[in-house]
Amino acid sequence: MPTKPVPGCELANVSSVKKSPEQGKGSTMGNSDMERKASYEDVSGESGGVVSTISSSRSPLQPPDADDGEPFTTYFDSKIPIPEDETHSCFSFRKLWAFTGPGFLMSIAYLDPGNIESDLQSGAVAGFKLLWVLMLATIIGLLLQRLAARLGVVTGLHLAEVCNRQYQKFPRIILWLMVELAIIGSDMQEVIGSAIAINLLSVGKIPLWGGVLITIADTFVFLFLDKYGLRKLEAFFGLLITIMALTFGYEYITVKPDQKQLLQGLFIPYCKGCGTPQLEQAVGIVGAVIMPHNMYLHSALVKSRQVNRADKREVREANKYFFIESCIALFVSFIINIFVVTVFAQAFFNQTNADVNKVCANSSIPHSALFPNNNETLEVDIYKGGVVLGCYFGPAALYIWAIGILAAGQSSTMTGTYSGQFVMEGFLNLRWSRFARVLLTRSIAVTPTLFVAIFQDVEHLTGMNDFLNVLMSLQLPFALIPVLTFTSLPSVMHDFANGLFWKVAGGLLILLICCINMYFVVAYVMSLHNLGLYIGAAVLSVIYLSFVAYLTWLCLIALGASFLACGNTGRLGFAARPELFLLGQVDSDTSVTR
Repeated sequence: MPTKPVPGCELANVSSVKKSPEQGKGSTMGNSDMERKASYEDVSGESGGVVSTISSSRSPLQPPDADDGEPFTTYFDSKIPIPEDETHSCFSFRKLWAFTGPGFLMSIAYLDPGNIESDLQSGAVAGFKLLWVLMLATIIGLLLQRLAARLGVVTGLHLAEVCNRQYQKFPRIILWLMVELAIIGSDMQEVIGSAIAINLLSVGKIPLWGGVLITIADTFVFLFLDKYGLRKLEAFFGLLITIMALTFGYEYITVKPDQKQLLQGLFIPYCKGCGTPQLEQAVGIVGAVIMPHNMYLHSALVKSRQVNRADKREVREANKYFFIESCIALFVSFIINIFVVTVFAQAFFNQTNADVNKVCANSSIPHSALFPNNNETLEVDIYKGGVVLGCYFGPAALYIWAIGILAAGQSSTMTGTYSGQFVMEGFLNLRWSRFARVLLTRSIAVTPTLFVAIFQDVEHLTGMNDFLNVLMSLQLPFALIPVLTFTSLPSVMHDFANGLFWKVAGGLLILLICCINMYFVVAYVMSLHNLGLYIGAAVLSVIYLSFVAYLTWLCLIALGASFLACGNTGRLGFAARPELFLLGQVDSDTSVTR
């Protein structure tokens, strides 16, 4: 007899579901559509063709009703085969090469113009003292990206698709809107960076709005490169990362930073003589490095490899090689970030506007008016950073800097667009043409940027970065909490669910990151000195924190806090596998009768 629901709790009564022996062993992680369809029909046949969850009030993590439409599709239609290597059972470079690609595309988010600006400001404001914060943020980012990648590998679904199937309609829509805001904010930063780079390369002849239009056009062109094969597209992204490494590495060699201070800044977690500006800069580093949309992107990119999810050994192997590749990719991005921080730490730490004005006035760079002749501490951004490099180290330093920024902007706008498409496709199950999806996602992000570029100067354009960093910081819980929730559920991840260590460590890391970013948001709002904005922020904070609390409640239940489920954890769908829609099978086009 079904148990009567407890008032105030959203519960689901689960009828009996007969499982095949293979299903109990984790074969629900089938790979190809035919395999999944066949195994699913076997299970359906044994249980009378019905998988039922008998209740009008669904669990908050119970999926929506299945439809008879097409299955979810991914942006990458092709899958890269993984070669067999019988001679190397523990590690194979051939297999690592086959898995290489998604991690480097993911790492581009650690090299976008917003990160570059955070790096140069860190060096100019705090010297070498915050390098350890950058390293720590990159390591934390790696651990969180590991969770996102494992979700995609094990389930065959990316994070947006899992959210679509597991959250109820209203929170699912709110979650989608929040993630879209993060993507738009990131995309605006990337378009701004590309437009500034084009403006610098053209010696100001191409206005900022012209650079925005060029960025729109060439991003459309580059996004269709995957028609020539996924590996060629990944190679193109690899080329852009190489350009960034060479250009920023050139600046590093030119400036010749002090290696002793560099090592001290990396390995001594201390900031002697630091005050509020340095603290805010440290918080800004964490917010710039760990980006919400990157979790959705990485969980989708790993689906581009051919992995037989019916074979636990293959799934375990894929997780291992994707983690190794992510380590390599983020190490490369970390080195590039180190180049930028140390260049500005060595050359411009404790410099005043008057110092720079004097040097620029005696150089061939026609931008000395950017720096007033006063004794205030130098403040730099992407645009001013290129100018001061040109003033101190010659025009070559300026143009090479601009080329690096352009490569960062172009690569990150492309991956940002991919993120937008994965999120729209996963949350909304949109079956639009590629051109329509690209046009919509680009238009949403580019339109406000274009208006600012037309009606404002470069000072206002770069000044938008502070607001955009705050916007993205607010969206972090809407990626981090879901990824920890679903990777901790055995009903979703089977034998690959997070253990106790990852549950505790992941929860603490996410709590730390969210607290750091909330401090950043509060500091930004307080700096506006506007009572009306304070009141508006207070009202929005109540709504925002309520939704975060809802997601956290579900996450805590997934982590094992069963007492939060009003004493009915079994009916929430966490304890048994079938209630969560047999996630290994959902890519098949077989409908499920309820």
